[in-house]
Amino acid sequence: MSHRSCYLGARTPMEVDLMVKQLKGLDKETFRRILKAVINSLEGKDSREAVRSITETESLSEEQLSYILAGMYKLLSEALRLPQTSLKQEAFKGDLRDLRIPEEFISDFASVVFGSRRSVLESASLQNRTRLPTLQDLQWRVDVAISSSSLTRALQPAILMQLKLSNGNIHRFEVQVAKFQELRYNVALILKEMNDLEKRSILKIQD
Repeated sequence: MSHRSCYLGARTPMEVDLMVKQLKGLDKETFRRILKAVINSLEGKDSREAVRSITETESLSEEQLSYILAGMYKLLSEALRLPQTSLKQEAFKGDLRDLRIPEEFISDFASVVFGSRRSVLESASLQNRTRLPTLQDLQWRVDVAISSSSLTRALQPAILMQLKLSNGNIHRFEVQVAKFQELRYNVALILKEMNDLEKRSILKIQD
């Protein structure tokens, strides 16, 4: 019989571990105030005023509050990244119990991940996520060094490449033909392995 691993992975993130320790003894009203601030942050709203209000009115130190905020954000953002077809509500609740999160808080966490505002949170997550620059233009040419301080490089062809990224940065570099062929082979091999994996039914998401 296979054992389903926690949606957070084999090792619990440090932020979640620290949060769980701070949740012990926390009253429900304070928990929900903090949770609301985290939800606002997940939706891309400014939650600094809400956090400041919690610090001023609740008997929590800034350090304790920061642990809870970071842990809640990590716990919820990781769950929202997964499609509902692969993370069911009961499995999610079971994972929270395994993490030793107090039972009275589990339903509130589940209502965020599986409630009516999930689509809003997913849209905000896509808009606010960190994006790396994309490739905008690629130019290349083959060059042969006629004169070189290194005899091994003289009259050896090389590929000169220029990449232009979406952020405006331009990168130029030289690739030896042998290394380029090695790169081409490895990329083709990886694509083949990915295609083979996709054909395996064990990796297909099932309800």
